[in-house]
Amino acid sequence: MQRTFLVPDDLHDLVRDHFGAARRLTSLDRLTGGSKKGVYRLRLDDATTTILYVWAAGENYWPPSPVVPDDPFTDASGAELFAVNHAALTDAGVRTPRLYALDRAGQFPGGDFALVEDVGARTLEALLADDPDAAAGPLTALGTAIRRMHTTPGPHYGKLTAVASGSASQRRRPEDVIVARALGHLDTAAARDDRIAAAQDRIADHVRELRGAVRPRQAYGLVHGELGPDHVFVTPSGEPVMIDFEGLAWFDVEWDHAWLRMRFGDAYPSLHPVDVDPARLALYRYAQTISLIEGPQRIATTDFPHRDWMLALAEWNITKALAELRPH
Repeated sequence: MQRTFLVPDDLHDLVRDHFGAARRLTSLDRLTGGSKKGVYRLRLDDATTTILYVWAAGENYWPPSPVVPDDPFTDASGAELFAVNHAALTDAGVRTPRLYALDRAGQFPGGDFALVEDVGARTLEALLADDPDAAAGPLTALGTAIRRMHTTPGPHYGKLTAVASGSASQRRRPEDVIVARALGHLDTAAARDDRIAAAQDRIADHVRELRGAVRPRQAYGLVHGELGPDHVFVTPSGEPVMIDFEGLAWFDVEWDHAWLRMRFGDAYPSLHPVDVDPARLALYRYAQTISLIEGPQRIATTDFPHRDWMLALAEWNITKALAELRPH
């Protein structure tokens, strides 16, 4: 598709309506990294800045994929999810960018939008790489925030909007949802990669074996979905600020911890995590490995600007998935 992104002239009415007729936009920067929504930094003539999120077809690089009906992490994007999840995190005492304005009517030229606080440009990922000692405080504070999320009990698993409306499906256990999700991703990945195709039955058997070790449980917390150090900004005062939380759901906290262990690596213990079920964690870690083959392969079929990076990520996880299998 031919993509067109916002230019300053598109924002004249928005700036007037939300900042007043006396304020002027001096520059507009489209920030890199987003794949489902557009992220822009607005600079105004009084030297203040704010961040604009835009949910529109032209900002979303992800092509459709087969859907597991009760998967709470499917299609986790949109202004409604942003608003509901922002409120839930705020209620749980988790620091997020302050929300200034939100429009879900689709009247804005680019689609639905939110104006939020600009918390700066430094991620926790960059701070961990550049100055690990300085990252110690934000890591501890982030760990406290995550524990607040994971100890906030939910009534059912599912997207917060679906649970609140009573439309969240509860036909099967959450670990069975993840197995169905993983096997669906496996089918798609096998169609794209001969190595996965050759090992498909063994991978599927391994998923089912991991599932067999998981005991029933009904205890759900607030789960970010894909929380890595790139999804946390650190303010100049050292405060961690969580972003990209449209995938927030009530779910098994092991889903988050599988992702946290992968993304934080050696820094993971500094988060002082809650206790988790090792068998459930093992299943979710392997399911995420398969997801990180299928997803990057799928987005690499589009005009996403970081296609090579995505293919390298898929390759890394192909190696991980195959290495975990028992020898023939």
